[in-house]
Amino acid sequence: MKLLQRLMKDKLAAASLCVVAATLLIGLCAPLIAPHPPNEVNMELRFSGASWGYWLGNDHLGRCILSRLIYGIRPSVLWVLAALGATAIIGAFLGFAAGYFRGKTDAVIMRICDVMLSFPGYVMTLAIVGIMGAGLTNILIAFVMMKWAWFARVFRTAVMQYADADYVKFARVLGIGHIGIMTRHIAPIALPEIAVISSGALGSMILQISGLSFLGLGIQAPHAEWGMMMNEARAVMFTRPELMLAPGLAIIVLVSAVNFLSDGLQKALDPKLMLSEKRAKAGAGVIPPRLSGKEVA
Repeated sequence: MKLLQRLMKDKLAAASLCVVAATLLIGLCAPLIAPHPPNEVNMELRFSGASWGYWLGNDHLGRCILSRLIYGIRPSVLWVLAALGATAIIGAFLGFAAGYFRGKTDAVIMRICDVMLSFPGYVMTLAIVGIMGAGLTNILIAFVMMKWAWFARVFRTAVMQYADADYVKFARVLGIGHIGIMTRHIAPIALPEIAVISSGALGSMILQISGLSFLGLGIQAPHAEWGMMMNEARAVMFTRPELMLAPGLAIIVLVSAVNFLSDGLQKALDPKLMLSEKRAKAGAGVIPPRLSGKEVA
C-alpha cells in the first residue's frame, strides 16, 4: 500500500500504471470486450473506414481492426509477461546462489553468464528463432534462453550488497539456514530493485516480439498481434497509413508507459532518491511534516 501511495504522488507514474493495468485487463477480457471475432473475414468491408460497427475500420480482409488490436494484447503483452516471469525466476535463482554462496558457485555461474552475454541479444534471438522456426512459442523460448544470464548477473549484484550485512551475519550465528536467510533477510530487500529491473525489461521484450512479428519471424497469420498487424499493413502504408497507425500507437503508448512506470518504481523504492527529494523540498522552504529539525539540518 505504501508503494502504491508513493506511485500515486508521481502523476506520470500513476498515469502509466493505469495504462499498463488497463491494457492487461483488456487483454484478459478480450472475448468479452472485442466487438467482433478477430479473424472474421468480410471482403465486402475491405479497407472500410471507421464506422459505428467498426470504430477503427477494417483491414485488407475486412477484419475488425479494433478487435484484432484487443486480441493482440495477449501475445504482445500477456505472453511476454509470462516469459519475463520465467526468465526472472531462473535468473533470480542462479543470481541468488552466485551472490550468496560466492566461491566456485559464483565463478561457474558467472562464466556461463559471460559466455551468454558475449553474443548480441537481438542477433542471437533471431538465430534461435531461425533454427527453431517462427512462432510465438519459439520466440518466448528464445527470450528465456538469452535473457536469464542478464537477470542472473543483475540479481547477483543486488544480493551481494546485502549478503555481508551485519544482520545477515547475526542470522548465521543464530543458526538460521541459508534458505531462511535468503528468503527472510535478503529477498525482501533485493526484490524492490529486481522489480524495477524487470519492469524496464518488459518494454524491451514487447518491442522485440513486435519487431520479430513485423519481420515475419514471430506470430504467424491469421493470429492477431501488433507487429503482425503492421506487417500486413505495410503493403498499403502510403495509401492507407491509418492501418499502421493503431498498432503503432499501441506499441508506443504501452512501451512508454512501462518505461515511465519503471522510473516511478525506482523513485518510490530508492530510499536515497526519497531522501534527496525531501531535502530538496526542505531547501525550497517546504518542510515535510514527518521530518524533524535534526533531519532537516
